[in-house]
Amino acid sequence: MSQKVRTAVFPAGGLGTRFLPATKVIPKEMLSLVDKPIIQYGVEEAIEAGIEHIIFVTGRGKGAMEDHFDISYELDATLERKGKKELLEISRKISSMARISYVRQKEPLGLGHAVLCAKQLVGKEPFAVLLPDDVIDAETPCIGQMMDVYNQRGGSVLATMTIEGPSISAYGVLAGSQDPTNPRIYNCTGMVEKPKFEVAPSKQAIIGRYVLTPRVFELLEQTTPGQGGEIQLTDGILALLNHEQVFGYTFDGKRFDAGDKFGMLQATVEFALKRDDFGAKFRDYLKTLPL
Repeated sequence: MSQKVRTAVFPAGGLGTRFLPATKVIPKEMLSLVDKPIIQYGVEEAIEAGIEHIIFVTGRGKGAMEDHFDISYELDATLERKGKKELLEISRKISSMARISYVRQKEPLGLGHAVLCAKQLVGKEPFAVLLPDDVIDAETPCIGQMMDVYNQRGGSVLATMTIEGPSISAYGVLAGSQDPTNPRIYNCTGMVEKPKFEVAPSKQAIIGRYVLTPRVFELLEQTTPGQGGEIQLTDGILALLNHEQVFGYTFDGKRFDAGDKFGMLQATVEFALKRDDFGAKFRDYLKTLPL
């Protein structure tokens, strides 16, 4: 029987240069999507899926993120004194969401290196990796869907989405075949980073959700750094294929690239329209615009 996935790693050491000047001082993970920081959506997804321990891999200048998930005694005391019970509940809920640990990635040496930084905190258990930039709207948490596949199959699981046409070249792409028993599962035999459309091995693009076995740490330690001295997670997963099965999983849900300005705008509009408190009003406003 597979070990339970209890820990989620959030690589959050990037500089967020695509959102300058907003991210000159504010971590990109703390940019607001409607009324919550981007990273909180991923944390809520993980907790809803049953994750018990959140590990943030941070870098210099990420103090605001740590403060956000900590207790704010002054704020809570002020809200309590003023009788603002609903806001007080929101504030307290954030600081009690899960057991949270932090580890510093001293240099931005690639996604694989960021994951490797969490090795001692993860231990010898399977774990999830969630990239905060990928915000996924799903009835069942995306990482929870993947954890179900891991529980059934036992191998590492990569979230994928089907991409038609030349835009596949912007992603890592799986090679392999569709599983005969479940059309959402893809039996992986390899992967290619940002292939040309004409030679892409499939239409299955990898996005920022992973369930990985602890063997990947050992393989990442053995990985030769590439350009810029970076260690890529893709290389560790390719090495993992020599030891165990790796599956792609086409999740049920909609992914937004909140690390891109246009994707962030798309997410903001769609999440706002779904709000019970002002969604209808916002929809009416959009209808008045001369589009």
